Amino acid sequence: MPELTVPPTPPVPLAALLAREDLALRQIAGPTDPGIVIHSAHTSEMADPYPYLLGGELMLTAGVHIPDAAGSGTYFDDYVARIVAAGGAALGFGVAPVHDSVPRALVAACDAYGLPLLEVPPQTPFAAVARAVWQSMAQARLAELRRVTEAQQSLAAAASRPDPVPSVLRRLARHLEGWAVLYGPEGTEIAAEGHRPPPEVRRSLATLTGVVRPGGGAGQGAGRTGPTGHAPTPAPAPLSSPAPAPLSSPASATDAAVGHQLAAYALGAGRGFVLGVAGPRRDPGDHTLASVAAVLLSLLTGEHQSGTGAARVSALVRLLLGAAAGDVAPLLGDGPWLVVHGRPDTRRPDPVAAAALGAALGSALVDQGQDVVRVLVPGDREPGPQEGWTLGVSAPAAPDGWPDADLQAARALARARATRTDLVRHGGRPGFAGLVPADEARAHARAVLAPLADSPALVETLRTWLSLHGSWDRTAVALAVHRNTVRQRVTRCAALLATDLDDPDVRMELWFALRQQ
Repeated sequence: MPELTVPPTPPVPLAALLAREDLALRQIAGPTDPGIVIHSAHTSEMADPYPYLLGGELMLTAGVHIPDAAGSGTYFDDYVARIVAAGGAALGFGVAPVHDSVPRALVAACDAYGLPLLEVPPQTPFAAVARAVWQSMAQARLAELRRVTEAQQSLAAAASRPDPVPSVLRRLARHLEGWAVLYGPEGTEIAAEGHRPPPEVRRSLATLTGVVRPGGGAGQGAGRTGPTGHAPTPAPAPLSSPAPAPLSSPASATDAAVGHQLAAYALGAGRGFVLGVAGPRRDPGDHTLASVAAVLLSLLTGEHQSGTGAARVSALVRLLLGAAAGDVAPLLGDGPWLVVHGRPDTRRPDPVAAAALGAALGSALVDQGQDVVRVLVPGDREPGPQEGWTLGVSAPAAPDGWPDADLQAARALARARATRTDLVRHGGRPGFAGLVPADEARAHARAVLAPLADSPALVETLRTWLSLHGSWDRTAVALAVHRNTVRQRVTRCAALLATDLDDPDVRMELWFALRQQ
């Protein structure tokens, strides 16, 4: 029998069609196995429908093709044999207008070849049967999508628990009503959850993991049989694929053993971790759920394998216990750092968007605020514009300069938003400020700006207004306030400072002072 080419849609149990009173179908021959399913309905009056079937169909016919002398020869045997050879799931015979009853020879042939035969009454059009099949498939598909969606949310929640790996495996095993196990690079079981299968099933699953593990994949799997005596089958491409294994090994593979359906998924980029699952059946959405779990476990095992997650936690603990930033920084990496402030163009940032921005900039050190995402990026990276984001980037800074770099990134972001630019970098060119000793410059700045010391809003408005060459509209955009508010604040600054802000020399002196803060 050729391999069935069926759509990726939940099939309809034949028993469900027989149970519908509006169709009034009656099975008169063939097996009554409750596991028989229908993938589609197809009407044909061809004497040989084999070339037109894909497999899994309920074939509907009114017997127009049956010759008068069919009952005395092998016509019905040949006809049913061809349907079975094509993978047909069942045959529906319409009574009237051609035949008053189902031919007895057809009933005998269906019994002999094990093909379910349904009698379709005169009042039931074939179109009604086909419509019932598609409606049932649509309902099953909707239910399956709902199940997959809820399971995906459940798996994501499990990954955020204090014990993420066992939690993800436990949820996956529950959704698949089976067993889920994480294998280490050496093939040993690291963690397992769910209904533990018999030893022979566990051995078969462990063997299957060699197909997807780097160094034990296609090279070893090709030319040998799987645990049940047939070649393991690479799984279809998932909706959310796990990270691909090296080219020599498939990303996933499936098999069966002792009444269990088996699957193995490679985790990460060649690190050797493998997710294995074993269950009593394989529903259409199960591969998607296992693939989602594989992605989550890839991230979790990647953190464990690389040690970066532990280093970040250690750095955070040391900071909380009073360590200086300069003492903690070596845990995160060598060299200076950049601070990047990002604001999404269309909505407030969420955890997924924040993590995606960090990944795009090459750093997992991400802080999601209410409106702005802050990312600490190694200084050897060169942040570029990111679609959907407005970014402000600081100058490279050592750990003791991170607070200043944070202010630089915030001001660069404000300027980027005001000028409608995707990315603005803090200027690092030397200027006249370098000619004055830093202590003297800061003392002068405090004296000049003393009248504004009690109003941070006025200081920030003056700074932004001067950086944007006195533009009321751009300053309003950068500060997210009304342009009249900007005018009022700038007027108040001029009054408190007792100076003329239209004078270029005054503006230059104030800008010099503001740069020292």
